[in-house]
Amino acid sequence: MQNRVLLVEDDEELRELLARYLANQGFTVREAANGHDGLSLAMGQHCDIVVLDIMLPDISGLEVLRQLRAKTHLPVVLLTARGDETDRIVGFEVGADDYIPKPCNPRELIARLQALLRRVAWDQEVGLDESRTYGDLRVEPVHRRIYQNDAALDLTATEYEVLQVLLAHAGSVVRKTDLMQWALGRRLEAYDRTLDMHISNLRKKLGNDDPPRIETVRGLGYSYRVPT
Repeated sequence: MQNRVLLVEDDEELRELLARYLANQGFTVREAANGHDGLSLAMGQHCDIVVLDIMLPDISGLEVLRQLRAKTHLPVVLLTARGDETDRIVGFEVGADDYIPKPCNPRELIARLQALLRRVAWDQEVGLDESRTYGDLRVEPVHRRIYQNDAALDLTATEYEVLQVLLAHAGSVVRKTDLMQWALGRRLEAYDRTLDMHISNLRKKLGNDDPPRIETVRGLGYSYRVPT
C-alpha cells in the first residue's frame, strides 16, 4: 500500500490546500479538476484511494462513482455539501465507502483516509489463505472477496469490512460502536447514519431475506444470522 491519493475537486483553492496538507502527511497526491480526468486517472490505477467531490463541472461525482464501481473496488471518500442527506444516501447506494462534509477539516480527512487504507492493508497481511465459510457465504481474505453460493458479491471496501466483522461474530450481537471502530476505523458519533446505510446496502445485496440475515438489535447493534 503506497498511500497514493487521487483528489478530484474543481475548487482550485480547496484542492491545492488539501493536496498540500496530504503531501505533508506523507501521501502521494494526484489531482483532477473534473470528473472525466478523475475517472481516467482512477481507471489507470494511479491511486490507492479516491477523494471525490460530488459537484463537478462536467459530470457529477456520483456518475464518476457509478462508472468506477462498474470496474474497480477502489475505496472512495465523497466530499458532500454540509447537511445534504440526500447526496450521502445516494452516494452510499452507488458505492461510496465514506463521506466528509464541506468545508472539511483536513485533519479529519486524513484520519478517514488512513483508517480506510489501514483496513485494506491489514486484510492483505493476515489470514492470507484462510478462507472461512458461513452458510452460503465464503470469505476469501487474500482477495478481499465474499462469495454467496460461489458468486462474488459486489461489495465496496467498507461493505466488505462491515460484513466480514459481522460474519466473524455470527450469532452474537456486535455493538454499533465496536462495528464502527473495527470496520470504518473511527468512533460512532451522534446522528451519524453511515453504518446504517452500509447495513441497508448489504441487506439488499444479500437478497433481502425475511427475516433479515443481518438483524438489528435495538439499542445495541447488529447480529448476523446464518440461514439454515
